[in-house]
Amino acid sequence: MDSADYSIEVCVDPSAIEAEAWNALLALQAEPTPFMRHEFLVALHAGGRAAAETGWTPRFVLLRRNGRLVAAAPAWLKSHSWGEYVFDWAWAQAYQRHALPYYPKLVVAVPFTPVRGSRLLAEDPATRDDLVAALQAVTRQEDASGIHLLFGDAADLAAAGNARWLPRTGVQFHWQNRPGNGWSDWPAYLADLKRDKRKKIQQEQRRVVQAGVALQVIEGPAIRAEDWAFFHRCYTATYLAHGQAPYLDQAFFLRVGRELPAHWLMVVATRGDERIAASLLAIDRARGIAWGRHWGALSHVPCLHFDACYYRPLEWCIDQGFRRLEGGAQGEHKMARGLLPEPTGSAHWIAHEGFAEAIASHLAREERGIEAYLDELGEHSPFRG
Repeated sequence: MDSADYSIEVCVDPSAIEAEAWNALLALQAEPTPFMRHEFLVALHAGGRAAAETGWTPRFVLLRRNGRLVAAAPAWLKSHSWGEYVFDWAWAQAYQRHALPYYPKLVVAVPFTPVRGSRLLAEDPATRDDLVAALQAVTRQEDASGIHLLFGDAADLAAAGNARWLPRTGVQFHWQNRPGNGWSDWPAYLADLKRDKRKKIQQEQRRVVQAGVALQVIEGPAIRAEDWAFFHRCYTATYLAHGQAPYLDQAFFLRVGRELPAHWLMVVATRGDERIAASLLAIDRARGIAWGRHWGALSHVPCLHFDACYYRPLEWCIDQGFRRLEGGAQGEHKMARGLLPEPTGSAHWIAHEGFAEAIASHLAREERGIEAYLDELGEHSPFRG
């Protein structure tokens, strides 16, 4: 990178970045998502959820040419590994055993959001390569142990590979509509599943109906402030029931609902006159993609989670002609519902040469295991034929 071509900025508050320029750069990328929009990232920081107080210290890296934003990455100095969904606890423990600091590390990601998409926003591949070099320079300046680019798209991973960052593969479960010949409706979709899978889904949906529960789908601007407040009650209750504090607060949900109204879908469960549960999805109508994000319940009803988080959203996606629904992190149980395994990618630059070699060896072994795992899963398709 010729430093004369660019000015490099490190921004400690994403709200200081001009929203129009950021979103215009995002729109140029191969896999933009609502989670990388300026509004979403600012909401995470403004609510104190992705801020220094919670171990997410913003270090957004920007490249400007003649004052114009030509590349940018959402980067955070981390003092822990929570909220990332690409697990490196063993690496941190290895550093500790050798009396070396693993934290801080620089993470290029959307906090609390295991969604594949563009991370290294750039006008062209050459500028993206320069952004990678700038990230490494910032990491050295911050005396961080390395860089971790999480859930990047193909262009991100290629740029990281050009700089010899270490690739890592993960697995998620995504539903794909039939290309060029999408299912006409929910019964047609069920008919293409193997008999045992179809019967299981039908039984689970009947149990929800028999429990007196009805599901309502609310899209975009029709989601009211009281709906967001109810959803947050459910979300918080479920986190606390599992002994965890929730990552996101009500103010965050209200804000993204207000500023990004077209990108949300809520499924609300009602029993009688009482609302008892809700799931939340993000959507991109232009690209025909939905992302399952959050769930919560105030009352337990058997099989309601599956109906609200998978069956009703899948039915909605089929009716709307969407091409993909991503089911979020982990979960082999999703295969029985028609969500099939998909590889995801991350890339890692480790400053310490000795640890870089050890981690590279570990990742090579892990990759062989992932390949075998994907091969095994491929033998268990839930679809007929």
